[in-house]
Formats: sequence, structure tokens, C-alpha cells
Amino acid sequence: MGALALLQLALPANLLLTAAATLRSLLVAEPRRSAAEPRTILLSGGKMTKALQLARSFHRAGHRVILVESDKYRLTGHRFSRDVDRFYTVPDPRSADYPGALRDIVIAEGVDLYVPVCSPAASYYDALAKPVLAPHCDVLHCDAEMVRALDDKHEFATMAASLGLPVPDSHRITTPQQVAEFDFDTAAAPYILKSIPYDPVNRLDLTTLPRPAQRDTAAFAWSKPISTDTPWIMQQFVPGQEYCVHSTVRDGRVQVYACCASSAFQVNYAMVERPEIEAWVRGFVEPLALTGQVSFDFIQTDDGRVYPIECNPRTHSAITMFYDHPDLAKAYLTGDTPVITPTASSRPTYWAYHELWRLITAPTTVRERVRVIARGKDAIFDWSDPLPFLMVHHVHIPWLLIKNLLAGRDWIRIDFNIGKLVEPAGD
Repeated sequence: MGALALLQLALPANLLLTAAATLRSLLVAEPRRSAAEPRTILLSGGKMTKALQLARSFHRAGHRVILVESDKYRLTGHRFSRDVDRFYTVPDPRSADYPGALRDIVIAEGVDLYVPVCSPAASYYDALAKPVLAPHCDVLHCDAEMVRALDDKHEFATMAASLGLPVPDSHRITTPQQVAEFDFDTAAAPYILKSIPYDPVNRLDLTTLPRPAQRDTAAFAWSKPISTDTPWIMQQFVPGQEYCVHSTVRDGRVQVYACCASSAFQVNYAMVERPEIEAWVRGFVEPLALTGQVSFDFIQTDDGRVYPIECNPRTHSAITMFYDHPDLAKAYLTGDTPVITPTASSRPTYWAYHELWRLITAPTTVRERVRVIARGKDAIFDWSDPLPFLMVHHVHIPWLLIKNLLAGRDWIRIDFNIGKLVEPAGD
């Protein structure tokens, strides 16, 4: 109820901004290009800002955009974007009906390209849908076996090592007893424990092992839901600066590339040049001839060495940095374009309501919050397309909060970036 009240307090200012932007759009026509070969693009993950950004990039390049999302998020504010031509709800990706529902939309709308904008829980199921859709349209996604391997943190590390790339020491853990009995004295300690299946809660726990007492190490391991069905990885903790990478690749050729300084909960994106990281990415995707959107998390040590932490075979929110790039759509559609990176004029992206919450919870950071907003660009707000900014914050998120309130269901935080409440065992 407190979150709902805070959102209501912000509503008048948002309404004024939306009204001003709408009036401006009526008076100042934004230039829109005509594509030589207009295509129809299907995007999933309609609740997430990265799907909105791709919709804007495709539509403003002269293409038609179809957006889909599961029924739970049917009120996503992005469906009201002027850059979305049609919106559909589809079954949960884990449902047996999901591939058929996508196929029906592809056929009905004459879709030329499907770009999955997956949640962690959906990327494997979008890969399973690929053979169903492939006879009708191009699908920019890895196949199911590759998605499974890339999503498995231990298997990914093993795969990278087989290509001669540096990786942290890693161990697959299927029972807490393995941690309790592990010989940390002769290993590359310290380590951290991470769930291999996506876990929205435990993923933020970066407790290092071993603990000061052996019994504390064992107790920590036993406090985690580790099992044969839910394996974890115990991975060497590498000190250094964390970075995240988005890459769009076709047959191993990098078409789109972005690298940002990162953190456990990342909602600010600014391009940085790290040639060592880009070389590592190419050294991974090229030999495997990957096709799809492949994101990575890295640690770079003080002496410049680069180590991958994990790979996520799906769109990264860093794609929001391409908001002003005229060739993003082309890079997704064709396989022979030079690699594109964010433009020199691209400003760092942020989410205004995240920044406001940080200001409320940490008033001493007011200068930092003002600096972020002054030098950056809100990832959702667009002067020529203002409705998503209003609807995400004052329809979509309030609707999710009200549903959780009525159901008595716990949640941890609001993530405006991915358009959901972070919940235990959530998506």
C-alpha cells in the first residue's frame, strides 16, 4: 500500500509530462524512415523495456511490430506505444500451448522475423518453439540444446574452457554436503554459491566461502535449496570490476555489441570500451557459430585479465543504449552489416522511478541521482511516444501490486526495467 501511495504521489507530474509530450508530438512531427523492404517483426517479452526499445527501433526504421506477452502482464504499458502495431497475449512460455500460439500469430500477421525478448524462465521454451516457427519465419534465437548449455553456468564455463578461453574455477553442486566436505585449503578460494536455474532471490547473495568456521560454511550451504533437480555452481570469486555485455550474432558474426560497467542489480547503462572483453566474446561466439542474442557477465581484474561469470542467451537491457542508433533494425535483420555499437551521442540510460526510489531511501545520494538524470536518458520515456511512461508506472505496476495485495503474496522489490515485481520463485 505504501508503494501504491508513492506511485499516486508521482501521478500528477507524470500526467503533466505526458500531456506536454503528446502536445509536442502533435506540433512537431518526428521523422520516420521508409524501409526498402518493410518487414513484420514479432517481439515477445512485452513487459520489458528492452522489448519496447526494439519495437521503437524496428518501427522507426519502417517495419511493422507485433508485441506479445503472457496474460499475467496483459496491462503492460508498452502495448500503448505508438510503435507497436498489434498486441497479443499468449500462454505462459512453459505451457504446451505456447509454440502453437506463437505460430498462429506468425501466420495471421505474416511475420517475417521473430525476436524473442525472453525472461530467464522463457529462453529455453522459446528455443523449443523455434522448430515450430522456422517453416513460417526467421527466428533469431539459439536452438534448445545450446540455450540449455549456455544457461547452465557450469556447462558454459566448461564450454568456454574447451575453446581455450580463461574461466574461473567452478564446481557443480548437487547436495550441500559437497560444500561441507570441500577442501578449501587446496583450492582457489574464496568461492561463491549460485543457483544454476534462475533464482530471482538467491542470485543477489554473494556470500563468500569458506566462512570463518567450517560449521558456518556447512550451515550456509544447507540453507540453500540445492538438490540434484536444482543444481548450483560453486565458482571462484574473482575480485575486480564487473561488466555486462549484449551481443546480437548471426552465424558467429557479431552484429550488435555493447559493454557496460555492471553490478548485482543493474539499472544504469553507459557504454565503455573494453577490447579484452570484446575479444573474449568473439572468441566464444565465432567458433560456435552462434545465432541469437547472447549476453554475458564478466569480471576484469586489476591487471586486465577477463573472466566470464555467466552467459544469458537472451536480450540484455543494455540494448536501451541504442535508442538513437539508426541501424539497429538493419543489424537484426541482415547478416552482412558491420558491427554496431551505441552512437557517440548516446547518453547513459536509467529508469526515473528507480532513481526516485534511491533518492527516497538514501537522501544523501541526491547529488549522484541528479547527476545520473542530468547526463542520461530515461529508458522508457520518449517525447514522441510518451504513453508507455505513464502506463507502466500508473497502470501496469499498480495492477501487479494490487493483485499481490489481494492474494497476500510476497514480493521483494519493483523492477520497472523488466516490468514486474521480483518475487520468490517468480519468473
